[in-house]
Amino acid sequence: MAAKIRWLSHAGFIISSHEGKTIIIDPWIKDNPLCPVKLEDIKEADIVLVTHDHFDHMGNAVDIVKNTGATIVVAPETAAKLQSEMGLPADNIIFGGYGMNIGGSAEIKGITITMTQAFHSSATANPTGFVIKLEDGKTIYHAGDTGIFESMRLLGELYNIDLALIPIGSVFVMDPYQAAHSLRLLKPKKAIPMHYKTFPIIEQDANRFVELAKQIEPDVEVIVLEPGQIYTLE
Repeated sequence: MAAKIRWLSHAGFIISSHEGKTIIIDPWIKDNPLCPVKLEDIKEADIVLVTHDHFDHMGNAVDIVKNTGATIVVAPETAAKLQSEMGLPADNIIFGGYGMNIGGSAEIKGITITMTQAFHSSATANPTGFVIKLEDGKTIYHAGDTGIFESMRLLGELYNIDLALIPIGSVFVMDPYQAAHSLRLLKPKKAIPMHYKTFPIIEQDANRFVELAKQIEPDVEVIVLEPGQIYTLE
């Protein structure tokens, strides 16, 4: 069985691995005008990844962890906040409540999570991205909220990315032009655009990104999803 990636809109995804593990990334569900699911619909999770603590990324992560018993992966200062302000038990946070930092990796139920840098802002800790290596070796890169940065090239060399989840919305993240050039650096086999349409001031569709990607890095297959749509990673 191949892995399946479901876009929840914005930067949120549910990844179902071929061995049946569930990874949830940046689950902003309540008060998200585009999210196709309700919080009560999410009954299973093994790993929850949060790139940074802005409301549209931290979202309902703590609720999901408490409801499912999942392990959450966040930076150390964010881990401390989750425990002191939101009552999340240390046992539900990677490395016994310490969290982990950029460059670190952890294996959870056969899935390797590596925390990467991102260039953005955050109330606690530095914003991050994640490289997710599934049990079968398929590798997914979630860039988080970020501008383009030259060491994306190194990430591409290190991790042989099968699928990149790339923000394109501008204003708070890369605009479509930068996002298309990020594909030239990362060299993923495939890419799914994210972080657009949710707010009026950001990009409202992926059309410009798709056209620029065809010009700048035509070897990368771009898959545009609607909120709730599932892509099977062969």
